[in-house]
Amino acid sequence: MKTRTLFTAVIMSLVPVFGFAASGVHLDSVDLDPTDQASLQRGAKVFMNYCAGCHSADYARYNRMAKDIGLSEEQVSENLIFTTDDNGERTKVGSLIFSNMNKDFGKQAFGTTPPNLALIARSRGTDYLYTYLRTFYLDPSRPVGVNNLAFPGVGMPHVLWKLQGLKQPVYETTTDENGHEHEELVRFETVVEGTLSEEEYDSLVTDLVNFLDYLADPIKVERHRLGIVVMLFLFIFLGVAIMLKKEFWKDVTK
Repeated sequence: MKTRTLFTAVIMSLVPVFGFAASGVHLDSVDLDPTDQASLQRGAKVFMNYCAGCHSADYARYNRMAKDIGLSEEQVSENLIFTTDDNGERTKVGSLIFSNMNKDFGKQAFGTTPPNLALIARSRGTDYLYTYLRTFYLDPSRPVGVNNLAFPGVGMPHVLWKLQGLKQPVYETTTDENGHEHEELVRFETVVEGTLSEEEYDSLVTDLVNFLDYLADPIKVERHRLGIVVMLFLFIFLGVAIMLKKEFWKDVTK
């Protein structure tokens, strides 16, 4: 019974990732390096300046983040904290990473409460986030004026548009095997240039996704290091156990 319960829990934990992968949208692959502290610092800068105004990440604390990504508490306090507490005083560096946006206001403004991003990399997957942040396009039919290839009908505005620019979809008419015509999106073309080149913007998104991946699993690097140490110990112990077995049984097998 316990085995069945564990198996069910594992399968259910994978459902969100499979759901987006099976939606028919091609997900671009992103190469992340959780040990690259410079990348994590750049990602934290983007997150705090562009994401934290609406989204919380309140499973993480500023001071723990500072330690993990190679910043001092003073650097984080002076450059990455833009919120205040209930008394109107600047948020302390030991606090959780909350957004000052009221949930009711967020729902009123965007149609839904902006999600907590602390575990978004686990629930959606890093390839999905990388694709999502790079595939906003103009759509006058949407309340916020944009839509998204990876998340059709998204309620979030394109907060990074000044960096990436604004793009519009280009469609082509295709005919299927039954002779039915369909409009197929073939590419995006730039309408308003951004301040970054395409390569620079992709690099910025990679850093942001790297930081979101860190938030979702802050001890990943340490866990992997410890796992390697444990496996090496087990292999060494296996050798010792085999030698002991031979020593204990040598008289019995004669």
